Amino acid sequence: MIMILKRVLFFFVAFFSIGILNAQDKSNFLTKKEAEQGWKLLFNGKDLEGWSSVAKNTPPATSWAVQNGILTAKRNGNEGGGDIITLAEYENFDLKLDFMLSKGGNSGVKYFFTHYDKGGWLGLEYQILDDVNHPDGKNGRDGNRLQGTLYDMLSLDKKQENKVGEWNHARIVAKGTQVTHYLNGKKILSFDRNSDSYKEAWKRSKYKDSEPQFGQVKSGHILFQDHGDEVSFKNVKIKVL
Repeated sequence: MIMILKRVLFFFVAFFSIGILNAQDKSNFLTKKEAEQGWKLLFNGKDLEGWSSVAKNTPPATSWAVQNGILTAKRNGNEGGGDIITLAEYENFDLKLDFMLSKGGNSGVKYFFTHYDKGGWLGLEYQILDDVNHPDGKNGRDGNRLQGTLYDMLSLDKKQENKVGEWNHARIVAKGTQVTHYLNGKKILSFDRNSDSYKEAWKRSKYKDSEPQFGQVKSGHILFQDHGDEVSFKNVKIKVL
């Protein structure tokens, strides 16, 4: 009887362990359908292959860590010292990713990131923020620094629940001059980079002196921001449109 119970327990543990491994394998993995549709992994779940630093050929050595299929910017108290960017540039794309932010944290995903004649390295930013505990959540001008906004430019069409310490799903779709932000499967912001409302927002923003006009570049890199707060990413996938 004891031997039978031991065998049952052994098979139960083995079955449970396989289930966990299979669940873990679903991260940073393209389904057959995604591959057929043209999706590509931007983060392979193992290292920073395909990524670099601004104006460099290699990613920062100490700011980021990859563990158990998760890419994490370490909490370091510095601002912007360890941003990473894709080696490739993108023009029309559908980008999706999972992110988890620490309490009081601030980060972001920038796109069309490139060097401007006046203003240096810049990019449109999908803001990642703890709206409740970070100062920008309370004091951000016009609400355009909340999670999911176009940072310092455009506020949300519809505010979504701010989940801190949990995985959230972000999506950015850019085609031509039209851009749409999604959060956890819901559209939260849509804008045209050539519209009058966008141009007015640019004139009021911190990017008002940029040349060319901020966001009017044809293509650029994808950037994950290191703002000194812990933030994690996984399932980073992109499809060229």
